[in-house]
Amino acid sequence: MFKNSVFTPASPQALSITHLTWIVGIIAMAILLLIMVLVLYAAFKFRRRPSGFEPRQVFGNSRLEKTWTIGALVVVFFLFIVTLRTMHSSDRTPAPGEKPNLVVIAHQWWWEAQYPQSGVLTANEIHIPIGKPWLVLLKSADVIHDWWVPDLGRKIDAIPGHPNHFWIQADKPGTYLGTCAEYCGAGHAWMRIRVIAQPEAEFKAWEQQQLEIPPKPTSGDAAAGSKLFDHLTCVGCHTVAGTPAKSDIGPDLTHVASRETLAAGRLINTPENLGKWLSDPQEYKPGAHMPNFDFTKEQVQDLVAYLETLK
Repeated sequence: MFKNSVFTPASPQALSITHLTWIVGIIAMAILLLIMVLVLYAAFKFRRRPSGFEPRQVFGNSRLEKTWTIGALVVVFFLFIVTLRTMHSSDRTPAPGEKPNLVVIAHQWWWEAQYPQSGVLTANEIHIPIGKPWLVLLKSADVIHDWWVPDLGRKIDAIPGHPNHFWIQADKPGTYLGTCAEYCGAGHAWMRIRVIAQPEAEFKAWEQQQLEIPPKPTSGDAAAGSKLFDHLTCVGCHTVAGTPAKSDIGPDLTHVASRETLAAGRLINTPENLGKWLSDPQEYKPGAHMPNFDFTKEQVQDLVAYLETLK
């Protein structure tokens, strides 16, 4: 089940924002309708008659001026109050010393997700248990990004050197889609987010699976791909638990085969698409920091076979 709309809120935080959107929209439409009616009324009442008679000119009306001034102040004050209530319900200030349940780090152009309590590390696809408000610490590794999953709450900037906090919660299981909403360079359009909300038992099972170290292949194309991965510059950018690859420049690949997409949502995660990505990343995500290594078909085949074992 895929969601991606501010009008299908799936959390208390998003629901409060949706309510504010409807309130502001209804008031704005009512004001527009009132203005249109008054303009049409004035145009009809004070029109020039066929006889050439010019209507009486009015140069001020104190009662009317006081009415629209007070009315505007009442509307603005009402919107101010409901906005404060929405800010409080959608963006509660963490208690002093309250530790985050999840740390999200924005990179050009992908998302790193750290789970401090369990030690799980993943990328782009963020799993959460349903029905629980989670405190998220949002950081940036390079430039300004912006986290936005419309169904689950507010937009918030990831600013280098200035960590932010926000709350995330999903009331129903499903996959909630989001994106970076702040232009951050060539790959901005394909910096997508997938929040996968699961029942508590499924989430715990996912966490345990993510903590396991995939066995190292000992034969066939997968073993050849493992050796190739360890001896190429792959280890200079990625991490695979249980191997010499321990860099955090690119996404952690320990369980890459268990993810639904590749390259932050650019491709569905299939062996065929993985091979295409390895063959020429720039074709599918121009500006990506992973260069084209000009792998041979045999090298791509071996690397795909190896990466498919990382589940």
